[in-house]
Amino acid sequence: MAVVTLRYHKLKYTAMTPKHIISSITTTTALAIMVISCASPVKLAEVGDYDQAIERSVNRLAGKERKNEELVRTVEFAFEKATTRDMDQAERLKTDLRAESWPRVFDIYQRILRRQQLVEPLVPLVDRRGYKASFRFVRVDGLLAEAREKAAEYHYNYATDLLAQARRSKDKTPARRAYDELGRIKTYYSSYRDRDALQREALNLGTTFILVDIENRAPVILPIGFDRELTDISFNGLNDRWRVFHNNRQSGVEYDVKATLMLRDVQVSPGTMRERQYEEQNQIQDGWVYEYDTRGNVKKDTAGNDIKYPNKVTIRALVTEVYQQKGARLAGQLELFDLHSGSVIDSRPLGAEAFWENYAATFRGDERALSKETRSRIGNRPSNFPDDTFLILDAARRLRPVVVDQLRQIRI
Repeated sequence: MAVVTLRYHKLKYTAMTPKHIISSITTTTALAIMVISCASPVKLAEVGDYDQAIERSVNRLAGKERKNEELVRTVEFAFEKATTRDMDQAERLKTDLRAESWPRVFDIYQRILRRQQLVEPLVPLVDRRGYKASFRFVRVDGLLAEAREKAAEYHYNYATDLLAQARRSKDKTPARRAYDELGRIKTYYSSYRDRDALQREALNLGTTFILVDIENRAPVILPIGFDRELTDISFNGLNDRWRVFHNNRQSGVEYDVKATLMLRDVQVSPGTMRERQYEEQNQIQDGWVYEYDTRGNVKKDTAGNDIKYPNKVTIRALVTEVYQQKGARLAGQLELFDLHSGSVIDSRPLGAEAFWENYAATFRGDERALSKETRSRIGNRPSNFPDDTFLILDAARRLRPVVVDQLRQIRI
């Protein structure tokens, strides 16, 4: 085996802030990971990372280094150490007689099996000097079968205990944990007792059913279609394993939570109209200005052409603009009620606004002086203001995604 020599140097210590310490730890960790990732199989075996040492040795032995003395002895050493370690750990866990230890025992036997399957194709393994490596293979089939049965039984028994708690208390948490425990059985068996039926029951008991509705507490009568506009929500992006939303009561469903939009304020502003005048100007070319000599003749350049310059003039237009605006505002709260206890779980404010606006403009003067933005408004005429119903329904449409976002944040 290779010998590693450590050299020690006297270090000069300096004060370090928490930020420096964190940076130092991060750097050290990164360096350690880099060193390990680049380490030779020998070094890995020396620090006890036997499985990495075996994997790297096997990869090289399976190639052009089939007879490498160092690799042959390293894989032999690491294999023996890893097997002894794992068998001792499995025996200790089994001796403890704790049912929750069986999943760990199963994992250990699985690790031993994978290690043996990795090394077995190389056996017999002989280096270039004729040294033949020795491997102690463990018959793990029976051990795995026992651990598989005991681990599955542990998860099953634990899940049934949790389900019994959920049935008695109506608490969602034990049911959800039972669902996960029953799911872990698939690690060992694709089909096991009444696992599927129990998991369906756990899913039903662990699911929070939420009814979404609206309650108008504003001192106004809402227009027809308002409720539909606000609750016409697709819950596909909200429903998950443990939360199901409905905006209408479904027969046979026992709801746990009611999410009520308490509408407390509905305001529609009066239509306003403002008029203003402003001038726009622009500089354009209007013909040419010629350069004359002292005799009154137009000067010529070297090519014989008249010397002339663009004649710049400023043009103006007086714009009369009319701006119309009308808006609606909805405000309220999203309140979550526990339908079993009748208590308020959560309450959060929300609101939305909708605005209608119109520009109309006329001008006097030179049209070429108008900006592109003003040109787009020329010709528009003042319009009739929309009625209140239109704006309230528009505000409801804008409030809908706000409600969806708040519902998405519910953690029950």
